[in-house]
Amino acid sequence: MDPGECPEFSIARCRKYIAILYENARIFTMSSKANGHINIYDIVKKEKLDFVNKPISEAHGLPNECYNNNKEYSKIERKKIFEDKWVMIGVASSIPKMGDAKPLDLLGIPLIVLRTEKNKIKVYHNVCSHRGYKILQNKCSIKNVLRCPYHSWSYNLEGKLVATPHLGGMDKHESKDFDKSKNGLKEVRSYVWLDMIMVNISNNEISFDEYIKPLKDRWSKFWTENDQKLIIHSKDFGYFKLTAKCNWKFAIENYCESYHLPWVHPGLNSYSKISDHYHIEGLPNRFAGQGTVVYNPRFKGKIKFPCFPNWPKDKLNIAEYVALFPNIMLGIHKDHFYIYWLEPINHTLTFEHMEIYYVGNNPANSKKYKTLRKQNYKLWKGVQSEDLNIIEGMQEGRNSPSYNGGNFSPVMDNPTHHFHKWIATNLV
Repeated sequence: MDPGECPEFSIARCRKYIAILYENARIFTMSSKANGHINIYDIVKKEKLDFVNKPISEAHGLPNECYNNNKEYSKIERKKIFEDKWVMIGVASSIPKMGDAKPLDLLGIPLIVLRTEKNKIKVYHNVCSHRGYKILQNKCSIKNVLRCPYHSWSYNLEGKLVATPHLGGMDKHESKDFDKSKNGLKEVRSYVWLDMIMVNISNNEISFDEYIKPLKDRWSKFWTENDQKLIIHSKDFGYFKLTAKCNWKFAIENYCESYHLPWVHPGLNSYSKISDHYHIEGLPNRFAGQGTVVYNPRFKGKIKFPCFPNWPKDKLNIAEYVALFPNIMLGIHKDHFYIYWLEPINHTLTFEHMEIYYVGNNPANSKKYKTLRKQNYKLWKGVQSEDLNIIEGMQEGRNSPSYNGGNFSPVMDNPTHHFHKWIATNLV
């Protein structure tokens, strides 16, 4: 109906109605703040985040508020990025035997990851349902039950509360007023993919199968499901840890692009130049990175690692390096696979964990390939170490009030812009 035809319609009534809506929104915002519910726009101006999502030729990067010491921002980022999304907290091969368990910490959230008697990986909140004590303090092998040191309440590997000493009084371990079946450990939604233990703390994200499908489909042209089952973690030269004194996001945005190769990785650039690389931008926007068309390991000796059986002959020189948002960096090659994952500690401290895998146990752990494994280990540790000064320098640069979040090369920075857009979109 035309408003002019409505007898009750008037400009005055319309203005009054808008004023009421505005006042209700203002009261709701004030109430939310009073109750501790902070909106991202209370910390970062909306126009700053909107600028991130502009076309790359016009866009700025994430603003300084997303990197510097702001407790309210950190709370929002933990909730929106590390609780509401699928994130990696470790690898399943680190707890290989049934009963193996270890405590983990996700930005202050205490967790337990364990392998059940059915050989399944499960993740629980590391807190007793009785008085909230952090149950597991150190990595261990559980024989029967997981026992809380405080009052000895005990849980089996399936999280079920099985023992409550003196619950109903001395020597009375049961109570008709307490239902043990409703008070077990609180399980965290989890999934294991390619040895990565993924969690969705808020239990609100789409299934991991659906989440990872775009990347799985992309990589199906390189390896089959059977090929993926062959990966084995190396026990001697299969892991290293680096400490980055910077915000975790710098590691991801640096990993996404090959633009910095000539200046930061001159050794690598001598045989794998910028011109040998191509961009990767996943759709939907969940991953981004780069690929090379000249992968060809240059190690001493005649021996070579075996390749994945179904890796196409016409793609032997292709390798891809993809950041799976928010905290995983993957490298897929014809002869090995790695997971480089981030453990954020606070806004300026990040632990970087490298996990290296080979095609079967022989190349992963036999004496025959040990020298080769050592060379590959030194290669990747050297490359990743070269990036530390760069990403730490970017953290220092973010202290400048004149910095607007940075500009992007419209040609070279597309994957990094992809990541910035993902963060900006998911913070809201």
